[in-house]
Amino acid sequence: MKSKINVLYIDDEDNNLKSFRATLRRDFNVYTAIDGEEGLVIAKTEEIHVVIADQRMPGMTGTEFFERLIKIDPNPIRILLTGYSDISSVIDAINKGEVYRFIDKPWNIEQIKNSIKNAADLFFMRRELQEKSEKLEKLHSEMNQFVYSLSHELRGPLMSIAGVAKLAKMEIDNPKISEYFDMIESSTDKLDDYIFKMLDFYRSTKIDHKVVSIDFKAIMEQQMVAYSSKFPLEKFQVKVDVQQEGEFFSDDSKIRVILNNLFSNAVQFYAPDKADRIIQLHIVSNPDKTTISIEDNGIGIDEKYIKDVFNLFTRATQNNVGTGLGLYMVKEAVTQLGGDIQIDSKLNEWTKVLVTLPSIDQRNS
Repeated sequence: MKSKINVLYIDDEDNNLKSFRATLRRDFNVYTAIDGEEGLVIAKTEEIHVVIADQRMPGMTGTEFFERLIKIDPNPIRILLTGYSDISSVIDAINKGEVYRFIDKPWNIEQIKNSIKNAADLFFMRRELQEKSEKLEKLHSEMNQFVYSLSHELRGPLMSIAGVAKLAKMEIDNPKISEYFDMIESSTDKLDDYIFKMLDFYRSTKIDHKVVSIDFKAIMEQQMVAYSSKFPLEKFQVKVDVQQEGEFFSDDSKIRVILNNLFSNAVQFYAPDKADRIIQLHIVSNPDKTTISIEDNGIGIDEKYIKDVFNLFTRATQNNVGTGLGLYMVKEAVTQLGGDIQIDSKLNEWTKVLVTLPSIDQRNS
């Protein structure tokens, strides 16, 4: 339930003040002032929702009063009373006093009552938005702390478990017990991969762009080293082709999220019955745009799942592979970079993903 509206009325004519107070005191909490200086004193000590001021007053005009009021408290909604046509005063009131609306004198009681109610609605709406904005900022700060905790407090112990399991496995000769340690190692790897993807997702989609010049050849050299240590690439025929002419500007972390998840999917969703496992990655870049295409001859995607593969936690296979995050993260990163993504696939034969990204520097210039 909203509180009663607090209205401050400034007018150098005492009869107008008395009339205003007597007429509207039952509908609103009414404060009155005989001049701008008295009005400023009231504004400093009371929470005012709507301020109405006469433009033509000795000592301080209504526009000048609003200009000074903004420095004390910018929140009250401002209404200016004008008894004459003066375009320069109106312009000043708009530019300097940020006036919500104008009312001609002599004012009509219903007109001014409705104006106050509408102005108060705007005041309370702005305050609600401000409160929600502050809550969002607090939530964002807490989320950053959570991500930090996720990275350091979860991944650290998880890697310790994996390390201890590997050491223990080396100390025993019982194949059955070794199998248990293999299961522990596999489970910790899956959980660590999931945590890493969650961190990657947050950093790449919830944090503002950090635009830099992108060197795709250097990025792919770094990523292929990482992929070789993470995936059994010796079982795949991997072809990487990068053609870049001129500088391309984008967000490095989001580019890596796109590449990492597309490549990871191509590796994970291989076809076990195929002797040749092929992954082809092509990048063509110029100062205007970059296209990234990756094609594999893995298990493919059933046509009925194609339209849903970018949804969060959606899997296009019943195999216990993947988290359902990869393509969602790719789609989010591509969208934030202002690009486009297309996917085409034939079940049990192949999958091809094409990403097109504009240069952020080019788009924002």
